[in-house]
Amino acid sequence: MSLTTFGPECRPSTIDKQGITMNYPRTAALVAVLTIAVFPLTAVADSGFFIGAALGSASLDDDFDGLTVDSSSTSVRLVGGWRFNEFFAFEAGYHNFGDFEDTVDVGGTPTNVSLKADGFTLGVIGSLPVGERFSLFGRAGMFFWDGDADINNVTVATPEDSNLYIGVGAGYAFTEKFSLTGDWTRYELEDTQSNVLSIGFEYRF
Repeated sequence: MSLTTFGPECRPSTIDKQGITMNYPRTAALVAVLTIAVFPLTAVADSGFFIGAALGSASLDDDFDGLTVDSSSTSVRLVGGWRFNEFFAFEAGYHNFGDFEDTVDVGGTPTNVSLKADGFTLGVIGSLPVGERFSLFGRAGMFFWDGDADINNVTVATPEDSNLYIGVGAGYAFTEKFSLTGDWTRYELEDTQSNVLSIGFEYRF
């Protein structure tokens, strides 16, 4: 890869007791109406705006113009979005990989290589509640990024592109509003990719 591109049925029945008549079909209909009326309120309670942040460890291992770079860095992610219900949400955010730094041997000479990239994300989240507090989720979308490639503190490339990101994770809700999250996400960067393990939080309004 080049440094320039890094990248159930019911029957009617009437019971008369002490002058009081109960009609089962009417009662069942009333229960059905109340159920239909209450269900949307429950769904609305699971919707709304949310924000979050995560700190992670990003890894990069690839060959750039003959220079093998194997490095890790500290990444930062900020997100916000709208949760339509407990299963589906939209997210937008900012992700910074930090600096991937390595020293490689070029003809017997130690050479310092530094790669960095950051950008904005736009995607969706699919969640699956597991019990009252735990949930599993998957996330995917597009990463709009740009980067810098430096050799011995001299910039040799400034690539930019838009690529796919995809990830899976789990969350634990301490309260109705605050959750702790952990996830793995792979970001495509043109011909290469970076895997990020993160821990963070989500706050629902």
